[in-house]
Amino acid sequence: MDKYDVIVIGGGHAGIEAALASARLGCKTLMVIFKKDTIGLMSCNPAIGGVGKGQLVKEVDALGGEMGKAADACAIQFRLLNASKGAAAQSTRAQIDRKLYQKYMEKTITKQKNLFFEEAEATGIIVRDNQVVAVKAVAEIFYTKCVVITTGTFLNALIHIGKEEYRGGRRNEPASMQLSESLKRAGLELGRLKTCTPLRLDGKTIDFSRMKVQPPDANVLPFSFSNTGIKLNQLPCYLTYSNLRTHQIIRLALEDKELLHIISQGINPRYCPSIEEKVMRFPEKNRHQLFIEPEGLECEEYYANGLFTFLPQEVQQEFLATIVGLENARITKPGYGIEYDFSPPTQLFPNLETKKIRNLFLAGQINGTTGYEEAAAQGLIAGINAALKTKDKPLLILNRSTSYIGVLIDDLVTKGTDEPYRMFTSRVEYRLILREDNADLRLREIGYNLGLVRKEDYLKMQQKLQAIKRGIEFLRSTRIRPTPEANEKLVRSGTSPIKKIATLEEILKRPQVSLEGLKDLNHVNLDAFKSAWRQIEIEVKYSGFIQRQLKDVERFKNLEKIKLPEDLDYGTISGLSSEIKEKLNRFKPLNLGQASRISGVTPVAITILMVYLRKICPLKER
Repeated sequence: MDKYDVIVIGGGHAGIEAALASARLGCKTLMVIFKKDTIGLMSCNPAIGGVGKGQLVKEVDALGGEMGKAADACAIQFRLLNASKGAAAQSTRAQIDRKLYQKYMEKTITKQKNLFFEEAEATGIIVRDNQVVAVKAVAEIFYTKCVVITTGTFLNALIHIGKEEYRGGRRNEPASMQLSESLKRAGLELGRLKTCTPLRLDGKTIDFSRMKVQPPDANVLPFSFSNTGIKLNQLPCYLTYSNLRTHQIIRLALEDKELLHIISQGINPRYCPSIEEKVMRFPEKNRHQLFIEPEGLECEEYYANGLFTFLPQEVQQEFLATIVGLENARITKPGYGIEYDFSPPTQLFPNLETKKIRNLFLAGQINGTTGYEEAAAQGLIAGINAALKTKDKPLLILNRSTSYIGVLIDDLVTKGTDEPYRMFTSRVEYRLILREDNADLRLREIGYNLGLVRKEDYLKMQQKLQAIKRGIEFLRSTRIRPTPEANEKLVRSGTSPIKKIATLEEILKRPQVSLEGLKDLNHVNLDAFKSAWRQIEIEVKYSGFIQRQLKDVERFKNLEKIKLPEDLDYGTISGLSSEIKEKLNRFKPLNLGQASRISGVTPVAITILMVYLRKICPLKER
């Protein structure tokens, strides 16, 4: 009888990162999947990154995950979003060749040492003494020390195309029906969410000449800190719009009360709404943006981003004919809606282990999130912690001050979600110091110490860090005199002349001045720091704001340091309301910081907890 250290159920973005992390940390790992050729399949949009999501991909890469490398290898268009805004808001997004990405991930999984896979349906888990010990498949039982469940939208899933409905976790793939019941019997609470995907179009039937071209960026910054460039040819995307005729057809279809009921029932994703929801929710809008995106270099299929829909296929074809450039477009795959079971994430510890069942970890859409990037981030953390658990090593918990991943997981386990959760920069309090460009500086060492980051990549990060320090010191110590030659160059760059001796740091803080521009100032040589120019410029220009955020982080860390006993019965603490006692006993926060972020827990309650902790033991770092 084979026994595995870790079993991962599912082969999507969460499952891939979980399985690779576990295997790379030396654990005998089994991935249980329906089909080998669906590993890494992009169920919805052929893209990686986006606002808030690009940061997640960079952090996954910094910790030693695979998504960033795969995206770079398969990208067919890179764009830096919010490029005109500050560094804290900028996020990378890349269109991906869907087939190449799936093949890349399948090859990576099959070549990985310590990693095995089984084409089977996981039908349940076996739990003894509140601890998972095995995974049941249709014809076999696999015994293990830890389990990571990453089932995406497959749990008890139901697909809708208009009034037509059928069981399926993805187009032409079966739903996972029995696993849901097994999880319920084991004591987990399950809820219900739904989402939808847009129609795909035959590129040969699209009139791109009537749309606005969105070209790729000329200068590409790869996702992976291990890469210096990309290999594939870059393609444009195209922009068009819905219109009043489109909306009229949609409204007419929604006069069918049965169809409207199907679309309206349940919780729809706020941040990825269907076209019919947008039409109903924003009746004053005459049009909505639609991005027509290529699915691959050698694929004629295009993804209609913005035309997410539950509507019948005949209605999809009818409203498509009203859109500029799509009048004669042929639908290759209709859009569809899908509803599925999820596990409310407040049932998890911040290491993504369930509170009720030891050694059981959940990651991805089963935790109520949406998006490949959110799934990959959770999968990586769950896989790392499952591996560490088998080795009796301290588990990895990233807090809100270290990373977007820390914010994502903290939001889920302390606040929960009743709609598909999506990461945004606005969710991150310390986003000025948690930027895309410095994810390696923040997290590379953690990945290296775990054993997931190669020594050469770790040393590359160290060299970058030293270049930043030396570069900033050079700017602080190098002074420029107000000579006619220097002032002429300053005026030419769009800024005012200096009247007294100034450091390069003082000059660089001016909005009009760039680090590149300083090179022409009295033959200043900055070539030694070129690998870190972007970070040097950001650190100098935003130094005041960064210092204020660092002070905020220190205050945050003070609360995070004050641990709460896992067996503390909050019902015995006088002064707390019944509601707060009930919530604290249910969530079992690990520290005061986490307790303070639980909805309804007031600052007064935190003070009462601090006083209580002083009574039972000296208040210090626990």
